[in-house]
Formats: sequence, structure tokens, C-alpha cells
Amino acid sequence: MKRILIVEDVELNVELLVQLLEADYELLVARDGAAGLEAARRERPDLILMDMSLPVMDGWQAASTLKADAQLQRIPLIGLSAHAMSGDREKALEAGCDEYLTKPLDEDDLFAKLDALLRE
Repeated sequence: MKRILIVEDVELNVELLVQLLEADYELLVARDGAAGLEAARRERPDLILMDMSLPVMDGWQAASTLKADAQLQRIPLIGLSAHAMSGDREKALEAGCDEYLTKPLDEDDLFAKLDALLRE
């Protein structure tokens, strides 16, 4: 079973993602960007879903750090944000995200991106 690391500080958002994904994936959860990086290093998930507005280390910095690490840079990373402003998607991709989704999440879009990024 593929493992997904959810890096999200809002409990309601974690619960939603767990409900959507728990039947098909093994899920790991971290509550801030620094804890997310530690979990990625320790657990080597198959994919990371990361909120961009996180405490301790925000998702922008965590994504850049993750993609700069030779051991972690190949892990697909989907940035999640409530920000839907022009340029936010491009900013997330520049930070290292492989994909970007805005909240509230479109379930079909989420599953399509997961399928595309987790294809072997």
C-alpha cells in the first residue's frame, strides 16, 4: 500500500483528508513544516500532501528544503492552500511542489493528481 504524508495543522482538514484517503493509502500526519521534513526523512513516504500555511516552518520553505535534499527530492509533493490568487500556483511550483491544489479540495482533482504522481 502506498504511503502518503499529510502535513497539515488544521484538524478539520486532516480529518477530511483521512476520510478521503484512508481506504486506499497508509497515512502519516505531521502538524508543521519542520515535523513534516523530519517525517519525510524518517518514513520516506511515496507522496506528500503539504499545506503551504504551516507553523514553525511554512510549506514554501519546507517544499524548498525537501526538494534540495538529494535523498528526498524525488518524493512527489502536492501543495495545498486556501490561496487561489493569481501566481500562487506558480509560486508553489517554483518552491518545489509537483502539483498544487486549492482548498476546498475538489476530490476528483485530488485523486487524479494522486493517480498521476503515484503511477509506477
